Amino acid sequence: MKKSTLARNSQPLIITVVVILICQCVIGHAAEKFSVGVVPQFDARRITEIWQPVLEEVSRISGVQLELKISPSIPVFEQQFNHGWFDFAYMNPYHAIVANKMQGYEPLFRDTGRMLYGIIVVKKDSAIKSVKELDGKTVAFPAPNALGAALIPRTEFARKFKIKVEELYVKSHSSVYLNVLLGIAEAGGGVQKTLAQQPENVQDELRVLYKTTKVAPHPFVAHQRVPKNIRDKITAAFLKLGSTSEGAKMLAKIPINKIGKADIQDYDPLRKMGLQDFYVD
Repeated sequence: MKKSTLARNSQPLIITVVVILICQCVIGHAAEKFSVGVVPQFDARRITEIWQPVLEEVSRISGVQLELKISPSIPVFEQQFNHGWFDFAYMNPYHAIVANKMQGYEPLFRDTGRMLYGIIVVKKDSAIKSVKELDGKTVAFPAPNALGAALIPRTEFARKFKIKVEELYVKSHSSVYLNVLLGIAEAGGGVQKTLAQQPENVQDELRVLYKTTKVAPHPFVAHQRVPKNIRDKITAAFLKLGSTSEGAKMLAKIPINKIGKADIQDYDPLRKMGLQDFYVD
């Protein structure tokens, strides 16, 4: 009788423990956050202003919590994704190739309405009229592996134009443009989208000297450890966001003007450009 009574009395306790464990699992899962890295083309404040509202809205739509992780520079960002620090990341196309090889990152979506190309800018009143005239001159770049702003231009300087420049690395695209305006560098590497996002007084004082070869633009990628159902939810949420007028305006600041799915095969042309000879590990 005592054993029977003990068994009956223990049943509510067992049920309670099971319920608590289930609740803890559910709460733990719901509270799980996935990190998002962003290539630092701009300063941390600007990146936060652009990306935080987007990630908050995507988190709301998908039910998956995303947390923005700011990198202080492009080289640090490269070290971080090489070690798989980010669950998701927005990175340049050649970074995507490297990240795919090193950590199994896979592109989810990108801007499908345009192509990416680098630009070389000089001061509006500069006497320099051709890339050949940059031979021996100081050229500012955000970082060695910034694709459109440095990697492709450096490759084309050496192979297409047969020139050698003094390379000055200044951490961000915005700093490149300022260094050119201040006369610290005779020219600078950037991309059209970041130039277009500069204050008008900066844009008005710069002139595009050269445009590089065009390639598919930056993808948003996911690490292979992220479950497929989570990747699918995030992709669907971004696509849904891009289908609304307000969401499209938010994405345009990244900038992604026409969002669509992406695949690592989109970036095969980059493998044939010989960029690996100029990529800095």
